[in-house]
Amino acid sequence: MSKLPVAGIILAAGKGTRMKSDLPKGLHEVCGLPMVELMARAMRQAGISRIIVVIGHGGDLIQARMGDGFEYAWQREQKGTGHAVQMAAPLLAGHRGPVVVAPGDAPLVSPEVLSEFIASKTPGQKCLVASSLVSEPKGYGRIVRDGGRVIGVVEEKDANEFQRSIVEVNSSLYCFDGPALLESLPRLQNNNAQGEYYLTDLVAMFAETGASEAKIFEDAEILTGVNDRWQLAEADRKLQQRILRRHAESGVTFMDPNTTYVGIEVEIGVDTIVEPSTMIVGKTRVGRSCRLGPYTRIEDCEIGDFVNVYVSYMKESRLHDTVKVGPFAHIRPGSELLPDVKIGNFVETKNAYLAESVKVSHLSYIGDASIGMNTNIGAGTITCNYDGYKKHQTEIGSDVFVGSNSTLVAPIHLGDGSFVAAGSVVASGVYPAGGLVIGRSRTEVKEQWAAQWRNKKSKNET
Repeated sequence: MSKLPVAGIILAAGKGTRMKSDLPKGLHEVCGLPMVELMARAMRQAGISRIIVVIGHGGDLIQARMGDGFEYAWQREQKGTGHAVQMAAPLLAGHRGPVVVAPGDAPLVSPEVLSEFIASKTPGQKCLVASSLVSEPKGYGRIVRDGGRVIGVVEEKDANEFQRSIVEVNSSLYCFDGPALLESLPRLQNNNAQGEYYLTDLVAMFAETGASEAKIFEDAEILTGVNDRWQLAEADRKLQQRILRRHAESGVTFMDPNTTYVGIEVEIGVDTIVEPSTMIVGKTRVGRSCRLGPYTRIEDCEIGDFVNVYVSYMKESRLHDTVKVGPFAHIRPGSELLPDVKIGNFVETKNAYLAESVKVSHLSYIGDASIGMNTNIGAGTITCNYDGYKKHQTEIGSDVFVGSNSTLVAPIHLGDGSFVAAGSVVASGVYPAGGLVIGRSRTEVKEQWAAQWRNKKSKNET
């Protein structure tokens, strides 16, 4: 790594017509993050603190997604990669260190690759380009050598028959001497088949004094760019395999890696088991010795140790240690489940706080609610939190027993140790501790009524 600060330029102005999308190409996601953001993160982790993103098509969307931690240069007209870097050049006035230029559509470039690449540049080199050897070079720019010495890069459309047979290809990843780059950019010409200003022309320009070189990476896959939706899917699959392997090597068991999906920002503790067809995405943090899945999606959640989530969907919620969820539960945003809480089949929670050892085992909706410890919520219980205009809060104390098929009309407060009779509709209000709440009419039996009713119906039909 150079002792001088390294700057980075990410080229993300292209539309990416082969993606067939209204989104700018760099915003298409791989493992849950836009490709341009993956490159920016790789640069940051490789020690590049100053990053300029060149934007054009959909630039406002990229800027909104990436935020204020970067500098932006607009390429209003698409006149080639050299022109894109020219748009960023004014922001680098006075920069003395190396400048890494990278595509915004190469999501498999890792921080380790960037660090190795930057460290490979020698003080005498004005341009170092990353290359690889491929069996099918069609579509790539070719690295042209003379007796082993790099003399230039030729694009596919400008290449002659011999040059098209070259299998060493350009990855569009460069490390330039900063002052040399800024001095040479104005000299670029657009005398080519595309009528564009190629950044690759700088390779030949610097090669005239022997100051260009190419570093060959044996694994061509790590430098591969994305040009269409299928390549996007392939990049996602390859990066996903890296993520799963990293977690597995850190002590996580994946019962079926082929059907498991884990986001790049996810953290998982040791001895956790992830069952088949499970997705864990966003900024989710999972503790140790959990069991998650199968057929489960967990998004932006915080999960403690020894938690079991079975065939359920969870989002933006917090589960403390030893919580059990599922099957077929829906834990919606704002839910916090304290230790030993049990959420059973077909239970939905939203913006709900459940204290220690609360049990909601069957067919219930708990929304905008706070429930005290050791309370049992019977099957079919509903907290009616919405009156048609705004939401209201349900407060249930500790050691409360709510009978099955009860309807709690918020705002409502049930005191500690109280009972709600099964089948009750409990109106808004405050109910004292230790009491029995009954909200139903008395049972009445009309003898022979059913037989008389059927007889009447039968006569009417004839």
